Amino acid sequence: MPRAIISPSVLASDFGQLTAECERMIVGGAEWLHMDVMDGHFVPNITMGAPILSCVHKKVPGIFMDCHMMVSEPEKWVDDIADAGGAMYCFHHEATKDPIALIGKIHKRNMKAGVAISPDTPSTAISDEVANAADMLLVMTVYPGRGGQKFIDRCVPKVAELRARFPEKDIEVDGGVGPKTIGVCADAGSNVIVAGTAIFGAPNPESVIQELKDVVNTAQAKAKST
Repeated sequence: MPRAIISPSVLASDFGQLTAECERMIVGGAEWLHMDVMDGHFVPNITMGAPILSCVHKKVPGIFMDCHMMVSEPEKWVDDIADAGGAMYCFHHEATKDPIALIGKIHKRNMKAGVAISPDTPSTAISDEVANAADMLLVMTVYPGRGGQKFIDRCVPKVAELRARFPEKDIEVDGGVGPKTIGVCADAGSNVIVAGTAIFGAPNPESVIQELKDVVNTAQAKAKST
């Protein structure tokens, strides 16, 4: 099973001090930074785009920007995000008609490719061909683009289904994840954890990052021993 990775969601940061917030997370032990790109079409909100990502990339050397593209026509933005320094380009399965071609386009720009599914999309929507071509699969545990939602428990079995099918694949969970909900995600087989307020709002973010990583490592050790 792939290693534990914590990807703090920058959406929960102080955007007025964005680069400082990203640096704070890296110092605290985060390997990835989860950048939510919303276009106001695929989801109702608008957040950051390539110009902001480019600024962060220039001021935070070595940052791994885990770009979650909650956008319509994700094919349109591959070059912009690559030019801005994106490292992972994760598009929604629901937003494209040709995921294989899109994954190829992403890889040509030297980015990793992720495929996300929303809460109402079954894990079976991701074919073996698509999953094997992708570098990461993302299971949303809230509805994309809507703030203040609670963790949706019924999404967790999809993580387990994907882990059973793809034991070596990075599987990410995103939405309402924190110390109270990390356990079920880790037990189901997720190894990449996105958490926002739980990390950015904590007095000691580094301790929360380590706690989340420890839970994933413990779950993996338990799975190996059974």
